[in-house]
Amino acid sequence: MNKSFVKKICALLITLTVLPAPSWATGYTETKYPIVLAHGLFGFDNIGPVEYWYGIPAALRSDGAKVYATQVSAANSTEVRGEQLLTQVKQIIAVTGKAKVNLIGHSHGGPTARYVASVRPDLIASVTSVGGVNRGSKVADLLLGIAPDGSLSNAVIVSITNGLATVINFLSGGKGLTQDSLAAAKSLSTAGSLKFNTAHPEGIPTSSCGEGAYQVNGVSYFSWSGAQAYTNVLDIIDPALALTSLAFSGAKNDGLVASCSAHLGKVIRDDYAMNHLDEVNQTVGLVNIFETNPVTIYRQHANRLKNQGL
Repeated sequence: MNKSFVKKICALLITLTVLPAPSWATGYTETKYPIVLAHGLFGFDNIGPVEYWYGIPAALRSDGAKVYATQVSAANSTEVRGEQLLTQVKQIIAVTGKAKVNLIGHSHGGPTARYVASVRPDLIASVTSVGGVNRGSKVADLLLGIAPDGSLSNAVIVSITNGLATVINFLSGGKGLTQDSLAAAKSLSTAGSLKFNTAHPEGIPTSSCGEGAYQVNGVSYFSWSGAQAYTNVLDIIDPALALTSLAFSGAKNDGLVASCSAHLGKVIRDDYAMNHLDEVNQTVGLVNIFETNPVTIYRQHANRLKNQGL
């Protein structure tokens, strides 16, 4: 073999040993603090093999992140859910030995995570709201308008939705979690959200569709959301989201939440071609094939948190 060629190969091997390793090999998603996922209305951690955050925890863990999917009441007020989440955050901190966690909340999980950061900012490194109901939802407003308190239709709806929430809670292994769908609807309404934001304003934009403070009381705030209700003809839920999207009178929305309502802190994007379920890679991965995969967006965000020392 040519000695010159051998020398070149040896030189190349030596160079490779001293070069920094690529991001995927050094923990692309390895955040300083654990990532804690907070589900939305009628959500769960998992039911059998189906995760609420479909395929997302595993993808984050594969490159170094410590990830915990929490379970709170499938339907209840933001404050009740927030206290339940706070209890689990304390347990996660005790188990991991870390001083803080990074909260990521979807839908009603957004304000639920915000509640925890507001009352215990010392335990939270960041809050990320994904399709979060931060300024209320027209769908909740419409529901409360159609079925006002005390009406027969309200009683029927509350009975059915409380039953659904109880079944979800049972199937996902939750114990002792109270369900109150009327309290949930009020929390998610425009009026309920305004009241909540007065008590817990951290990260909320001061303009109708702007950005909020990037950091408050040592907690960093981020958000992103979708803006397309119908994204996959194979997903049986998409037609329903296309119908509920009509409640927004043409305003940009993901089928359940207006894009501007989802803003919190630093807005990464509010116009992904995703609907409300796509934002958590549902239904079972049937998402828009012409948009960045939701799992990739979570991985990118974990890397963002890592690079910011979070």
